[in-house]
Amino acid sequence: MNPVRAVDPGLVYDVDAREYNEFFNCTIGLLGDCQSYQLNLNLPSIAVPDLKDSVTVMRTVTNVGPAEATYQAVVDAPEGVTMSVEPSVITFTEGGSSISATFRVILTVKQRVQGGYTFGSLTWSDGSAHSVRIPIAVRIVTQDFVADTS
Repeated sequence: MNPVRAVDPGLVYDVDAREYNEFFNCTIGLLGDCQSYQLNLNLPSIAVPDLKDSVTVMRTVTNVGPAEATYQAVVDAPEGVTMSVEPSVITFTEGGSSISATFRVILTVKQRVQGGYTFGSLTWSDGSAHSVRIPIAVRIVTQDFVADTS
């Protein structure tokens, strides 16, 4: 780990106490229809435990680096999955209206094979000092009742 890079990450995935509280209430059964909370909690990772066809996951990054910055998405899709990011370029400008940007990650099954988790990543790069990577974990399922418990 390079401590100098940790001091200047460029982008961060912020999450507040309200989001954690909603997620917690879902996990203990106080709220219904919790799949959206589980997939879209703004963590610096994405996990999809039951991908059947396609899913869209939302994340928001906050620019804590230079006010003028452009980041390009670099996709390393998990095996058996196509992955795209919209928008694939995020630009922050000095005096701009926002220091945060929300993007979508679309994961689609390309091979219908039941199996364990496969892994990939999404990296936001400004082409110089900042490269912000999050891991992606996906498990493709072909039927609701089939589960790999290993």
